[in-house]
Amino acid sequence: MNTRLRRLKDQRGFNLIELMIVIAIIGLLIGVGSIAWGAMIRAGNENAAAQTLDRIRTYQAQYASRNRGKFATFDQLVQASGLDEKFTGERPVVNGYVFTLTLEEPSSTKPGAYKVNADPQVPTGITATGTRFFYTDSGLGTIKANDTQPAKAEDPSI
Repeated sequence: MNTRLRRLKDQRGFNLIELMIVIAIIGLLIGVGSIAWGAMIRAGNENAAAQTLDRIRTYQAQYASRNRGKFATFDQLVQASGLDEKFTGERPVVNGYVFTLTLEEPSSTKPGAYKVNADPQVPTGITATGTRFFYTDSGLGTIKANDTQPAKAEDPSI
């Protein structure tokens, strides 16, 4: 019985070094996980922006075919074509990307046109919402991308 009491008395918990090592390992795992999480969010935002530009291109073609070659604003596309309501306004911010739409009215000498840019709300740093800039217009059948500045028609297609 006496040896049993001595064993219970000699048992100790973690010492400070062991506890610090465990905390350091947990911190390292959280740090690596948060970097990967941020990269995953940025990639998701970029994919969503490219898919949205593709959908806008489709909606604009449908709208123009019903409206004598005139293209729609974001608000008109929300009402007529079923574009997500997040796109109301002049420069909507959706999934970390700022969408900008420029319209040219049709005239007797030239048809109507549109240009759409999708630029990351925060393009650099640890809180970046995306790193790629996207562009499409009424004369293109693809989406253009640039890694450093707002994309134009001359940039490579994705």
